[in-house]
Amino acid sequence: MEIKRMVLLDIDYITRGDKAVVRLFGREKSDGEGNSIIVLDYGFKPYIYVDPHNLEQCHEQLDDLDLVQIEKVEMKDLGKCKEFLKVTFNHPQDVPKLRDKIRDLSQVKEIREHDIPFYRRYLIDKGLFPMAEVEVEVKKASPEICSIPEDIGTSVMELSGQIQPFSSDFPDLKILSLDIEVYNPQGMPNAEDDPIIMISLSSNHGLRKVISTVESPLDFMERVENEKQMLERFVAIIEEENPDILIGYNSDNFDFPYIRDRAAILDVPLTIGTDGSSLKFMKRGFANAALVKGRVHVDLYLIMRRYLQLDRYTLERVYLELFDEEKYDIPGDEIHQYWDDCGSKLEKLCNYSLDDAVAVTKIGEKMIPLTLELTRIVGQPFFDVARMATGQQVEWYLIRKAHEQGEVVPNKPSSSQYSNRRGKRAAGGYVKDPVKGLHENIVYFDFRSLYPSIIISKNVSPDTLVDECNPEDCHISPEGGYMFLKEPAGFVPSIIGNILNERVRLKTLMKESKDDEEKKILNVQQEALKRLANSMYGVYGYSRFRWYRLECADAITAWGRDYIKKTMVKAEKFGFKPVYADTDGFYAVYDENIT
Repeated sequence: MEIKRMVLLDIDYITRGDKAVVRLFGREKSDGEGNSIIVLDYGFKPYIYVDPHNLEQCHEQLDDLDLVQIEKVEMKDLGKCKEFLKVTFNHPQDVPKLRDKIRDLSQVKEIREHDIPFYRRYLIDKGLFPMAEVEVEVKKASPEICSIPEDIGTSVMELSGQIQPFSSDFPDLKILSLDIEVYNPQGMPNAEDDPIIMISLSSNHGLRKVISTVESPLDFMERVENEKQMLERFVAIIEEENPDILIGYNSDNFDFPYIRDRAAILDVPLTIGTDGSSLKFMKRGFANAALVKGRVHVDLYLIMRRYLQLDRYTLERVYLELFDEEKYDIPGDEIHQYWDDCGSKLEKLCNYSLDDAVAVTKIGEKMIPLTLELTRIVGQPFFDVARMATGQQVEWYLIRKAHEQGEVVPNKPSSSQYSNRRGKRAAGGYVKDPVKGLHENIVYFDFRSLYPSIIISKNVSPDTLVDECNPEDCHISPEGGYMFLKEPAGFVPSIIGNILNERVRLKTLMKESKDDEEKKILNVQQEALKRLANSMYGVYGYSRFRWYRLECADAITAWGRDYIKKTMVKAEKFGFKPVYADTDGFYAVYDENIT
């Protein structure tokens, strides 16, 4: 047995015999560059919780099913202690096979946590965070278990002892960006007819390359004989560079699907995973996401849509916004003309192609750290977090925290519950129409983290919401009159409180730090916490949210409106005349004649 440290990049599971084997993909931490590694864990099994009518009778009914283990456990359910039956299965596929049978048993009131994917369950239960270091006690896996080509260069180990978090320091990750140019004389490219003419690659470790069939004196150009060789060389470079993260711009919808289709036509195996597997596509939301095993593929287009408010989200527009520089552009419908030119236009196309990949690298280096830090907070794979809506990030964060606190997670709404919730909206924040005209001596009154602060100070949570209580024992919201117990601290308020406290700590460290790089990292960390905390208010009213309570969302905005109105009245007594207000702050002009 030996102890290894690695950066955890990704996770999945495979089936060997009748067992589910968790695969942890990472990069070894060593004095050198570090090799790709896969750690196999045979020892984890899926489970669900059963909420029984009668515990003993329910246990007897469950005994008749083919289950690995049934045990009585005491858990909290929205803060109240209850007895559940924890039902363990042999394989993740047994959960969907048996859950309806279990649900239909007469002594079963409800089943819980039956829809948490196996690999996510593993991360939560083991306390592991992707994109951070873990320490593992391992032994070399036997050859028949490895099942990956020997020439891949990935070491395969089997977990033989403990696995635990080791360090939360920012890892030094290898990033490789890609971009393709397609010959498209008919307008919109069609993979059945239109070939790839250039594949450009750029990395944060100095690689600058365009693979093409064209002869060129440009030092970044690498010539191949045909498109088939171009794709083969693309695969070879990924294996040589061995990146941790692959990035593109709209690569989920264009680059990778096009590469896949052309590779299939030309019979080129796209074995770019660290386990020797081919490029795959998985459903994420309403779209397909390109998946490369052992490497994290990130489509920056999706991240830019989330973080920037722009009129359009072309690569050129985003680059201008982030770096205040014009990026050289060639209209897509003219690319074939530049290719056919064979002169100065062709050289411009080569430079344009490389420039696209380099621009993607620069955008990635600037924007990836925030999503990376969210990954390390939410505790789910980077591949997933980069494609999650904000509400989903909050939900998976709360699921992890629920496990830490011994809380059973609420179920997602049924289709009828969802239909009933849809169309219901909490009242919004207070808005005062702007006073027309030009104003001088303007000041801005801003409530710091208004909604998160209300959730904490008023203990707004589904588990503290009551129908009646003594006025001295609860907070009563204005307008709606919703009542929330002052004690104990609710599940969500306690978690937000910890987030805000940690953010204050990080900002203090930023002020004290003399190291620019340390300041940069601390700023990314506090910004990620800010985004998470500010998102928690809205999800109370999100129809698919597990902790949905519209009363909570209504109460929060009611208190928010009340605070702003009262503060505006008070400010006016000191000579500040409000001229505009919106949600969590207001603008005012100072008029000494008011006082």
